[in-house]
Amino acid sequence: MRTLRTVSELRAALAIERRAGRTIGLVPTMGAFHEGHLSLMRAARERADVVVVSLFINPAQFNADEDLAAYPRDEAGDARQAEAHGVDVLFAPSTEEVYPAGAPTTEVRVRGLTEPLEGVSRGRAHFDGVTTVVAKLFNMVRPDVTFFGAKDAQQAAVVRAMVRDLDFGIEIVTMPTVREPDGLAMSSRNVYLEGADRENAIALRKALDAAEAAVHDGERDPATVARNARDAMRAYRVEPEYLALVEPTTFAPVSAIDGDVLVAVAARVGPARLIDNTLIRKNGRH
Repeated sequence: MRTLRTVSELRAALAIERRAGRTIGLVPTMGAFHEGHLSLMRAARERADVVVVSLFINPAQFNADEDLAAYPRDEAGDARQAEAHGVDVLFAPSTEEVYPAGAPTTEVRVRGLTEPLEGVSRGRAHFDGVTTVVAKLFNMVRPDVTFFGAKDAQQAAVVRAMVRDLDFGIEIVTMPTVREPDGLAMSSRNVYLEGADRENAIALRKALDAAEAAVHDGERDPATVARNARDAMRAYRVEPEYLALVEPTTFAPVSAIDGDVLVAVAARVGPARLIDNTLIRKNGRH
């Protein structure tokens, strides 16, 4: 595995692979790898001839109240794991390499999908930062296929819309959420959880379980389903930042459950802000 830090090095290395007719897969990450990241790398290894993992903690998607400085960092450990999973190139640029002029003067903005849920909680600038840096990574790497996790369902939908609308011609693969044995969705921020906070963090999964159970028992009123889910969280002394039942492609609230519905939840548990979701299908399968 090669660790590259400049766009010029990356482009030179991948130009050779591209001329040889090899397909390129990209896994964009902010590091602090866990099994969720590794599952994306394995999927990329199966689908692409050359696997590129980007490791860049993007300051443009953090607001002033968020944990940029404290975000977990372990490049050496990440590199060992990436190499063990067959990654060919680890692209780990500096902030100055990605944003040579400081804050970007050009932004990529997706309308519609970015306003609800995370857009309310973290502000529109969050998704503008995500789409801008992902667009830059796509132009740097020029992948044939790229891999995202279903835990960040809204982010994946926003990137998918950007790729469609701007004709990137890249296949987007969304992989299932990977969970701890008790059901907690794996996240780099889970390292913040200790003691009672770690025990209570399962509240998000319990809320999703309660929502699924209500729908499968025949409940079709979103407000009732959401109330059941919030009650499940309160048993763990956790209040949601949001808990919403939305249409899975538009993220618009549903007025009745008569088709597929995405249940999305976010909450602060101790020092960690966690998100999770589940897709409840009309036919009862996930």
